[in-house]
Amino acid sequence: MAEFKVTPWDVEGLVDYDKLIEQFGTSPLTEELLKRTAELTGGELPIYFRRRFFFSHRDYDKVLNDYESGRGFFLYTGRGPSGPMHIGHIIPFFATKWLQKKFGVNLYIQITDDEKFLFKDKLTFEDTKRWAYQNILDIIAVGFDPDKTFIFQNSEFTKIYEMAIPIAKKINFSMAKAVFGFTEQSKIGMIFYPAIQAAPTFFEKRRCLIPAAIDQDPYWRLQRDFAESLGYYKTAALHSKFVPPLTGLEGKMSASKPETAIYLTDDPEDAGRKIWRFALTGGQPTLKEQREKGGNPEKCVVFKWLEIFFEEDDKKLMERYHACKAGALMCGECKRYLIQRVQEFLKEHQRRREKAEKLVEKFKYTGKLAQEKWNEAIPEPLRR
Repeated sequence: MAEFKVTPWDVEGLVDYDKLIEQFGTSPLTEELLKRTAELTGGELPIYFRRRFFFSHRDYDKVLNDYESGRGFFLYTGRGPSGPMHIGHIIPFFATKWLQKKFGVNLYIQITDDEKFLFKDKLTFEDTKRWAYQNILDIIAVGFDPDKTFIFQNSEFTKIYEMAIPIAKKINFSMAKAVFGFTEQSKIGMIFYPAIQAAPTFFEKRRCLIPAAIDQDPYWRLQRDFAESLGYYKTAALHSKFVPPLTGLEGKMSASKPETAIYLTDDPEDAGRKIWRFALTGGQPTLKEQREKGGNPEKCVVFKWLEIFFEEDDKKLMERYHACKAGALMCGECKRYLIQRVQEFLKEHQRRREKAEKLVEKFKYTGKLAQEKWNEAIPEPLRR
C-alpha cells in the first residue's frame, strides 16, 4: 500500500487504519468494548459504532469503568472554523450527541478561531470569527442537550488562557516538536497552541472523553504526558475514521475543494447534482460489464457514504452490497438513492439550523443563560 499521511492539519493518501493504530500507539475499539457500551446504554448502538466508523480509542475502557462506579466522566470536542461545515465534519458531532444522551453527561465544545488564524495563512482573524458563528449554528442544529452543553469560542473565552498557563509550563519545545514536527520557522503562536487545545480536558475533576477524528490525537497524546502531574486524569479518546471525498477514497473531504464535499448549507438540488457529477463509484466501464462482472462496493464512495451515515438499516445495506457484487444493481440507481438520502438530511438540518439562531444564548458562553449553567458545571477550584 502506498504511503499515507495523517496530521492535525493534513490527511493524504489511502489511510491504512490498522497501521495508523500502530503508528499513533492507540488501541482498537474491540467488540467487547462495544458490547459493554450497548449494555450500559440499554439498546442498539448507532451505526457510527456498530459499523466501526469509530475504530480506535485511548482509555475508553476506563471511561466505562468510571461510569459504572458512579464517578462519571465528561465530553469534550470541537471545531476549527476555517470555512463552511460539511458532512464529514458533522458526523462525529452526531456520535457525540448520542454519547451525551445515553450517559447523561456534560459536553464542552471548543471553537478554535485562534488556531485557524494561526495555522491558515490565507485566513484573517475576522474570517475565523465569522465562520465560528456560522459553524456554531450547524453544531446546535445537531440537537444537543442545552442544559448540559457549553460552547465557547477561544477568542471570547479568555479564561482558556488562564487555564492554559500551568499546562504550558509542563510542555517544552522538544516535546511539542516531537509530536507536531514544529521547526525553528514555526510561529510561536503555533508552538503555544497545544496548551490551549488541552485546557478543556481539565474543566472537571473527572475523566474527559474526546470523540473526534484520529488526526486530532496528537493533542491528546501530549496531554496524557503531564495530566497526572497536575492532579487530573489522562484524557480518554474515541477516534473516528475520515469521511472520504466524493472524488475517491484517498484523503478526506475538504472544505477547500468544493467538488469533494457536500456542505451543510448547500442547496439540496445543487448537492444532488454534485453527487451525480463527482461521486466515484466501483462500477464497471459499461452496463454490460456491470451485469456480467458485478461492481466493487469496496471501492465505491457512494456505498461508503451509505455505510457511514446515510443507510441506517443493516439488512438493506447488505442487500445493496450483494446486489452490486452480483451485477443486479447499477451505479446510477445507487447514486439516485444516495442523492435522495442526502437531500432529506440537508433539508432537515437546514430547518433546524434556522431555529438554532434563537438558541445561541442557551449554548454559548457569552450568553447569560450559558454562563449560569457553566458556573454550576465546573467545580469551584477551576473558576478562578
